[in-house]
Amino acid sequence: MFNQFGSTADTLSKASAAVLRIGTDAHLYDDPEDVSIAPLLDSKFESEKCEALKRLLALIAQGFDVSNFFPQVVKNVASQSSEVKKLVYLYLLHYAEKRPNEALLSINYFQKDLGDPNPLVRAWALRTMAGIRLHVIAPLALAAVTKCARDPAVYVRKCAANALPKLNDLRLDEHAPAIEELVGILLNDLSPGVVGAAAAAFTSICPNNFELIGKNYKKLCEILPDVEEWGQILLIGSLLRYVVARHGLVRESLMLSLHGLESNGFCEKDGDKSDSFDANLVSLVSRCYIEGPDEYLSRSNNTVAASFDSKETTSVGDNEDVKILLQCTSPLLWSNNSAVVLAAAGVQWIMAPLEDVKKIVKPLLFLLRSSTASKYVVLCNILVFAKAVPSLFAPHFEDFFICSSDAYQVKAHKLEMLSLIATTSSISSILREFEDYIKDPDRIFAADTVAAIGLCAKRLPEIPTACLNGLLALVRQESFAGDLELVDGEAGVLVQAVMSIQTIIEQDPLSHEKVIIQLFRSLDSVKVAAARASIIWMVGVYCSLGHIIPKMLTTITKYLAWSFKSEASETKLQVLNTTAKVLINAEVEDFQMLKKIVLYVLELGECDLNYDVRDRTRFLKKMLSYKLTCHEPADDSVASQENIAEHVVEHVFGRKLKPFSPLNLHNRFYLPGSLSQIVLHAAPGYEPLPKPCSFVFEEHDQLSDSDRKREATADLNGSHESSETVDEDGSSEYDSESYDGSEFSSDGDERNDANDAADPLIQISEVTVSTNQEELRSKMALDLWLDEESSTSNQTPSSLDTNQSSYAKISIGDIGSRVKPKSYTLLDPGNGSGLKIDYTFLSEVSTASPLHVCVEVLFQNSSTEPILEVNLEDEEAMKESDSAEQTLVGKANASYNNVPTLIPMEEISCIEPGQSAKRLIQVRFHHHLLPTRLSLHYNGKKVPVKLRPDLGYLVKPFSITIEEFLATESRLPGMFEYSRRCTFTDHVKDTRMENGKDKFLSICESITLKVLSNSNLHLVSVDLPVANTLEDATGLRLRFSSKILSSEIPLLITITVQGKCNEDLNLTVKINCEETVFGLNLLNRIANFLVEPSSSPS
Repeated sequence: MFNQFGSTADTLSKASAAVLRIGTDAHLYDDPEDVSIAPLLDSKFESEKCEALKRLLALIAQGFDVSNFFPQVVKNVASQSSEVKKLVYLYLLHYAEKRPNEALLSINYFQKDLGDPNPLVRAWALRTMAGIRLHVIAPLALAAVTKCARDPAVYVRKCAANALPKLNDLRLDEHAPAIEELVGILLNDLSPGVVGAAAAAFTSICPNNFELIGKNYKKLCEILPDVEEWGQILLIGSLLRYVVARHGLVRESLMLSLHGLESNGFCEKDGDKSDSFDANLVSLVSRCYIEGPDEYLSRSNNTVAASFDSKETTSVGDNEDVKILLQCTSPLLWSNNSAVVLAAAGVQWIMAPLEDVKKIVKPLLFLLRSSTASKYVVLCNILVFAKAVPSLFAPHFEDFFICSSDAYQVKAHKLEMLSLIATTSSISSILREFEDYIKDPDRIFAADTVAAIGLCAKRLPEIPTACLNGLLALVRQESFAGDLELVDGEAGVLVQAVMSIQTIIEQDPLSHEKVIIQLFRSLDSVKVAAARASIIWMVGVYCSLGHIIPKMLTTITKYLAWSFKSEASETKLQVLNTTAKVLINAEVEDFQMLKKIVLYVLELGECDLNYDVRDRTRFLKKMLSYKLTCHEPADDSVASQENIAEHVVEHVFGRKLKPFSPLNLHNRFYLPGSLSQIVLHAAPGYEPLPKPCSFVFEEHDQLSDSDRKREATADLNGSHESSETVDEDGSSEYDSESYDGSEFSSDGDERNDANDAADPLIQISEVTVSTNQEELRSKMALDLWLDEESSTSNQTPSSLDTNQSSYAKISIGDIGSRVKPKSYTLLDPGNGSGLKIDYTFLSEVSTASPLHVCVEVLFQNSSTEPILEVNLEDEEAMKESDSAEQTLVGKANASYNNVPTLIPMEEISCIEPGQSAKRLIQVRFHHHLLPTRLSLHYNGKKVPVKLRPDLGYLVKPFSITIEEFLATESRLPGMFEYSRRCTFTDHVKDTRMENGKDKFLSICESITLKVLSNSNLHLVSVDLPVANTLEDATGLRLRFSSKILSSEIPLLITITVQGKCNEDLNLTVKINCEETVFGLNLLNRIANFLVEPSSSPS
């Protein structure tokens, strides 16, 4: 093309791409480092600064680390150009957590920008200030959000609402009431954009504070259609939860309408109520919505009798709030956003009267046809509706016919829908569709179709004959006579066909005797093991059915015995069971012949290569011994002697199994539209509906609309005045309080070593610890960066005392001598020819390398002969796999690979019988979860063993003061802090508590011994509030410190106690550490061994 101009398709495509890039910043990604960035950042031209910042952001987008430009970028935060200022804010958001000290330098500029006349600049400043996740500026960020929540610009107020969840993520409990108050102010806003963001903040911060919703309920319902789509989803959920919590469920709704079906128009014209409304399932759904499926299904008695109290229900006609909610969500059923449609449909499904639930059908079907991306999610929710009320979607069965472009998961859900909503009028069309689906090249989908045919036949008793004929023809097809194991998925079709026939036969076996006989005759042509096993199972179950089958048993049993050797293992197991059942139900004239056949089969089973078959054979032979020794089926003398065996056999083989319903496996229902309903388990953040009528709202607290407007006007005027005050006084609103770290007393830790034996285990000396010490320390650091005067110098001592509480500092002196490390088995005597090896991790520091762990190994000779030349060595193969395993460790020191895995151990020349020997080895573990492979040499043998690491000893004690502990802890917030709760019971078993000794002494000693016996830590302090009663241990706090061996990174552990002294205690274990993976694994390890009961009281 255009060869006369010397051009090709490749050059033309490049030219067109270059034209499309004209006027954009795409060229920055081609070679972002082609220009020196540092001089551009210091340029006096705003355009060059903007170009440099764009190149930095392009490098960030490509994964480069450009944090070294942080000081030069922060300088430009004072630029007058709005474009430069926005780019600087984006850069600061990305690197503020890595460079907190430099980020604090820009706080003054953020405060100035909050008063900028341009609302975009004010919004950018607030968004950046809230996005810097540092505890040190949390009070300043909260004050900024408080100011911007009353800003006259809508965009600024929306940014204030979006900033509230970021502040709440810092987990500062003292700020929680103020944050919730701001959420209430923003929910009362007149702008739909602000209300949508406020609804997201409400859901994230205080989803159960229904008082905030109650004050603005009617206005929120009125503004709901105007809120942005993603805000509508959250607001609909909050309004629904509020209505249920305040008024309860609606009596006329589907959730409570377990009776009176005729009056609600849900029954089909033929009067078949069972297919139009499943009362038991609807009751289960409603209970799962309220209580959650995990709690409800865990009960043993989950019947329909457990209905809601009449006081927990309401009526649509009498309740204005319910009526408004249904009216405002009804138009949203036709929203462009599929998630909004599902949320609105969920409200109508739960709260609408029974006759109005039908309005959700057409919007959901339209969504199913129009939205390809959300088709699977919509089908998952429609399935729940169809299981409870199949008649809702029964007239629209054609909408669930399968398209060739559908994904497999969508096809499977559509098949289930068709089997649920099939009726006598639509089943003929559905079966014709199924005939085409069986011919689909996807044989797994074809097998699912065959299973759906069986479900349809089970639900509709009028059509089993037609279904049986088709299924039998499917079994008899010539293609099934070959080796189907080689055909991908073809065997599954045959198995499902046999299982579907089996499902139909179970409903009325006597009328399907000829069908059973046809299956028996097809055994020789069926080659699939699972299908043969199903047919053979039916031989045993229906061996006494009718008059023809008992006469065929001898021939069938002979065939099974003849083919036993060539059968698969699962078929052999079924043959054994079937022959046993046939022998038990044998008639007099066939008993001797069948007994010989059974004996022959049992002999074959005893010699089988599969141990499951041999075990089953021995089991059956023992159970059938009384039958195999008698000469007639009813030998009373033998039966009386083997009465117990007869009852056991009758119980195992003579009873019919209860019908199994696969629906019980899927009775886990979650709120419509939620992620949990898709994955069928409670996803993180999922909460069921609140208990009906659990929230009491006082009407006099609800303000009228005019009062709200006057209050909003007054707040807005007040905000202008406060902003002027801040500008005049500098940063008076953000002044920090100074903090004197000398309040902590270390006298309890300084004592003469010679008097340790005379001192009690716990010494109590009253000290005062500020409850806001972390905040004060953060503010003190902020004062140093901003060069502001501390405001606490003007405070009186009495004002400081009001914020302090009295604590007891507990010092444990002689606990180290009672620590007993846990022992592990490296080699048991059975595998070591009498040599038993146990190992124990020691708290000693290795002399070879800081990466090594000291392990004490105990060798014991349990045999009658001496064991010679015992030694442990590192396997040679480990040298080859070192490089692969070390990728799990991350970045390590440069000399890490040069450190040996095992320091050579001194060889033990001889261990006499009954004697033992100890050796100290020093091991380096390549990963804190992977074992180290060693070679054990003894008596000229070489045995591979695995030495597994103990996370508690991959750290070393780190001795610090309480002030240093708290300072380090304050620098490791957010993603570096994680906690877990557990139950502690060891102190209850302490005998000293029964003798009247100090209960706090026992608790402190038990927890400390448990921790130090399983880990190598340093006990920093133990604190207890003095205000506690003698029976209350709540507030008791133990702090431990350590460093990770491989990286020297500090790791802090805090254990907080809650509960009574004589009862089980609830412990909260918190870890602060930069190594997130190691910290989480150690957290789980500590929680696990705290829960484990001790073998003996400490």
